[in-house]
Amino acid sequence: MSLKAATSFSLLNTRGGSLDHQFSSASSLSSNNLAVSIPRSKTGFGFLVCASKGADSKSLTGVVFKPFEEVKKELDLVPTLPHVSLARQKFTDECEAAINQQINVEYNVSYVYHAMFAYFDRDNVALKGIASFFKESSMEERGHAEKLMEYQNKRGGKVKLHSILMPLSEFDHTEKGDALYAMELALSMEKLTNEKLLNLHSVADRNNDVQLTDFVETEFLTEQVESIKKISEYVAQLRRVGKGHGKELSLEQSSSFAECGTSTRCSSMEKQQLHNNEAILLDVLFIRAFHAVFGFLALAFV
Repeated sequence: MSLKAATSFSLLNTRGGSLDHQFSSASSLSSNNLAVSIPRSKTGFGFLVCASKGADSKSLTGVVFKPFEEVKKELDLVPTLPHVSLARQKFTDECEAAINQQINVEYNVSYVYHAMFAYFDRDNVALKGIASFFKESSMEERGHAEKLMEYQNKRGGKVKLHSILMPLSEFDHTEKGDALYAMELALSMEKLTNEKLLNLHSVADRNNDVQLTDFVETEFLTEQVESIKKISEYVAQLRRVGKGHGKELSLEQSSSFAECGTSTRCSSMEKQQLHNNEAILLDVLFIRAFHAVFGFLALAFV
C-alpha cells in the first residue's frame, strides 16, 4: 500500500465534531503551500499544521535503495576500450605515479643491501652474521616492491619500473670500520624509506584515497618503525664494541636465543630473527677480539 499527499483534509475533535471552522489559513499564490493554525484554547495549547502540494509528490514506499536505477550511471562509466582497466575506480594519476616512485625506492634499497651482503660475505671480510642480515633485508625490500606492484595492478594502475642506480661495492671505513659504517648507512636508508612512505601516504590523503592510505598504514608504516628500531640497536651495539661490552651483549643475546629455542610459543620466524641477531653479535665479539689482538701485537713490537 502506498500513501500519497492529500489535496484537502479535515480534523475532528474528541466528540466527533469538525474543527474546520476554527482554522485560520494562509496560502501563497506562487506555490501550493498551506499553513493552518489552531488558536489557543483555554488550556493554553494550540498547534500548527502545514501542507505542501507539489507536482512531483512521490509515493511513500519505504524503499531507500534502488540498485537497478542507481547502477545505470555506473554502467555508463565501464570502459569499452581493451587497453583501459576495468577495475579502476577513484584512483588518480597522482596516486598511481606515487606508487611507481615508491616501487623504485624499494628496489634501490634492496640493491644496496644486496651489495652489502656481497661485501660481508667475502673471504677476507667473513662477517657471516652481518652478511646474512643484509641478504634477508634485501629480500624483504624486494618483497615490499612486489607488494606495491600487486596493489598497483589491483587498483587498475600500470606498473612502470624506473632505472636503478649502481650501489657501492666497498664499505670499509677508516675510523668506524666496515660493520658500523654499513649499519649506520642501513639506518639512514630505513629512515629515508620511511619518509618516502609518509609522502606516499600524504599523496593518498590529499586525493581522498582511503583505500591507499589504509594499505600504506597497515602494510608498511608499522613495520618500517620496527626496522628503524632494530637497526638502531645494532648501531648502538657496534659503537659499544670499542668500550669492551661486545662480549656481554653477545652472551645476553645468546641466552635469549636458547630460551626461545626451548619454548613452544616461539614461531620459526622469531627463531630465525633471533638466530640472525646472535650471528650479528658474534660478529661484534669477533671484531672486538680482533681489535684486542691487533692492539697487543702493536704494543709488543713497540
